Amino acid sequence: MTSEMSGSARELEAEGGQVRASTLELFFDLVFVFTITQLTHAFTHHPGWPELGHVALMFALIWWMYSGYVFLTNEVAPNSSSRRTFLLLGMFGFFVIAIAVPSAFGGSGLAFGLGYLLVNTVHSFMFATSGGAGASSAMWRLAPLNGLSALLVLAGGITHGGLRTVLWSAAVVIQVVSPYLIRAEGFAVRPSHFCERHGLVVIIALGESVIAIGANLTGMDLTVGLVATAGLGLTLGYVLWWAYFGFDDERGEHALRALPGPARIRPAVYAYGYSLFVLILGIILTAAGISMTIAHGNEPASTAAALALSGGVAVFFVGQALFRLALRIPRAWLRLVGAVAVLATTPLGIVWVAWGQLVLLMVVAYGFVIADDVLRLRSGERSAYIPTVDAVGFRMHRGNGR
Repeated sequence: MTSEMSGSARELEAEGGQVRASTLELFFDLVFVFTITQLTHAFTHHPGWPELGHVALMFALIWWMYSGYVFLTNEVAPNSSSRRTFLLLGMFGFFVIAIAVPSAFGGSGLAFGLGYLLVNTVHSFMFATSGGAGASSAMWRLAPLNGLSALLVLAGGITHGGLRTVLWSAAVVIQVVSPYLIRAEGFAVRPSHFCERHGLVVIIALGESVIAIGANLTGMDLTVGLVATAGLGLTLGYVLWWAYFGFDDERGEHALRALPGPARIRPAVYAYGYSLFVLILGIILTAAGISMTIAHGNEPASTAAALALSGGVAVFFVGQALFRLALRIPRAWLRLVGAVAVLATTPLGIVWVAWGQLVLLMVVAYGFVIADDVLRLRSGERSAYIPTVDAVGFRMHRGNGR
């Protein structure tokens, strides 16, 4: 298997693509940390359905281009000064967008639109001029639609009120349907790099739950109850991490690798474009819910806080179910059942105390994750985190390298 992977790596490098994420891409991802933080804070400070719609709309716009940059670096390795310079220029555009997020539906709409136009232009230019022949041709087909969506975002930034929402929503619609309007032939998906980059993005988003906990502890008296609530929030973040990285992250890469090159494009878009948007939006809401739960302490949670906490985990599970469906990973239905179950914990925080909801939510969510893992192990599946397991007794075998 090692020799096979080495040969594959040499082939991909010869094509100009990447096998693993580069340190420049990790540096680039730091902007995404800031973006997720800004989106989370935007909802935390003004929780409610209108703000949820704004956050979802902004994140849809941002995620489409951010995922587009993963496709870009999957094809165009940042191995020259000019490529690195353009990536840094795109990074600056994302930074402007992130700065504009808190008041993007107010006075910062133009800055959001200009940053988005810059990000879009750099992406299209690099893909069209530095990609392989097939990718370059495919990008020239996609660029007009991407450009139209960017102009709609810019136009929305110039306008005010409901018209901004309409124009930005139209931009999202164009982005969502664009894979169906052009021929996808030419784009390449190199699973090792592609899945690793998206996995790192999920890790970054989960890190926001840690940031939310730390930010809300600043300046507060560290009582036993407060520390315990913070520990519960951190544990819930771990549950979400395990839900995705326990098996699905690895299975996703295997599923894409099993497909012939041209057949990988649409499943990759469905799983890592559409589905991860839902999953990461769930993380944003969960982080906001944890933040508000810590703020409520030993008191009943507001309806918005309770819905954000349990609803965020439910949205995460729905996104993971869509991910499994896109890649034909078994038991997508179990995540959907789990989504209903965790959403049902919402009333406890409203009628009792916020931390009580957090405890019940963590137990229910972890219960479904563990049940799913048990079914996987019994079916003979393996994970990098569970290298060898006895299928009957579930005992770890020692002395075996696999």
